Amino acid sequence: MLALSLSVLVSVAGAIVQPDPVWDSVAAILKAPPAPITAYHRFGFPRTDLTVKVGDVTVATGLALGGWVGFSGPADDAAVIGDLVVRPDEAAGVTNILMGRSVTVTAIHNHLTGESPEVVYLHFVGEGPALDLARTIDAAIATTATPRGIKPGPPAPPVLDTAAVFNGLGLRGRAAGAVINLTAQLIQVPIRVGHHDLPAALAAASPINLQAVSAGRVVATGDFALTGAMAPAVLLALRAAGIAVTAIHSHFITSAPSLVYIHFWADGPLATVVTGLGAVLDAARS
Repeated sequence: MLALSLSVLVSVAGAIVQPDPVWDSVAAILKAPPAPITAYHRFGFPRTDLTVKVGDVTVATGLALGGWVGFSGPADDAAVIGDLVVRPDEAAGVTNILMGRSVTVTAIHNHLTGESPEVVYLHFVGEGPALDLARTIDAAIATTATPRGIKPGPPAPPVLDTAAVFNGLGLRGRAAGAVINLTAQLIQVPIRVGHHDLPAALAAASPINLQAVSAGRVVATGDFALTGAMAPAVLLALRAAGIAVTAIHSHFITSAPSLVYIHFWADGPLATVVTGLGAVLDAARS
């Protein structure tokens, strides 16, 4: 049975991906659940230990506190990128470990505004053998209070109207409890970082997350990954929809193409928020 399972080939976006036991070792080093078999390997590090508020909204972990690390390429010559959610007092320790082991910290900045307590988002890029990269990232995360090795329970039944969200945005995603997570892919070409071409779905996805606050109110946040030429239309559409722009910045020091990430915060009735976000997606695609 083991030999059979290792011989299974998985087709992803036209490419054939064969399971590699190295990635199970990477997951074990990172104390994270194994990643699904895809063209890349992504591991989650949600900050379930933090209670963060924006105004009167207690931010669900799945709304804006989900750090992650993603690997692409062969295990002996991989690229890794990451977005870790850290407290300001944790950022220096993470940076020192990563930079001391040849993983480049490419950004430390906000995604939210006005949150309490403050959190920052630390982005990084590295290249090399996957096991070495995993050991470096494990050591960096170990300097924080990020919980790891906790098996998630079964997802709670959705609270929000998933059909209204999925159909209104023309996207599919996952829903659990008060949160819906979706991803738009506005950039279709691979992203060149160092000597690796990263899948656009790993390096340039546009997450859109919604959280129910009350029976008649939701909040939404996320970011739109765009080329510079796409950004003005998206900014105008966000303003027209009454959606706040919370940050405009890059997650990479260098990449080809050069990308900008526009973060947002929406607050209002579900139909209003979905309509506004749909108009923004239309503007980005046009």
